[in-house]
Amino acid sequence: MPNIFSTLVRHPDLYAAFMPFGAQLLRGGLLPGRVRELLVLRTAHNTGAAYEWGRHLPLAEAEGLTADDVARIAQGPEDTGWTDLDRHLLRAADQLHSDARISAGTWNALASRYGEAELIEIAMLVGQYHMVAFFLNSAGVQLDPGFEPFEATAGVERTHTDD
Repeated sequence: MPNIFSTLVRHPDLYAAFMPFGAQLLRGGLLPGRVRELLVLRTAHNTGAAYEWGRHLPLAEAEGLTADDVARIAQGPEDTGWTDLDRHLLRAADQLHSDARISAGTWNALASRYGEAELIEIAMLVGQYHMVAFFLNSAGVQLDPGFEPFEATAGVERTHTDD
């Protein structure tokens, strides 16, 4: 059992509620897998969630993110290697992280490609993985053996320190 679940199951009711929602976003969502994993990895980077990064890296690669794409995630939406769509997706993740909303400009740019349900899913997906990062980072959940570690906190400015 992955460490996230063996830790979360210590609150059985929350675990039972969490699993269907997470499964819907991960396996039953409307977004293409590549888009989902791009958003998850950017969220993992933004929150310094090394566990989230390590567990989703193989999923991202299986969904077609290249090694170059993965390396550019830390550089953000302004990196010249991104398509316009990827750039808007990364901006959406960054805006949700910093402002708790997708700006009108980014929303409108994404709306030229995605329908209303997919736009809702983008916000909910980033929010879900943001919440998961809060849990993983706070509980100190360790990356499972066999997954590639990543220093997801590189370039993430911290305003709080440990007590």
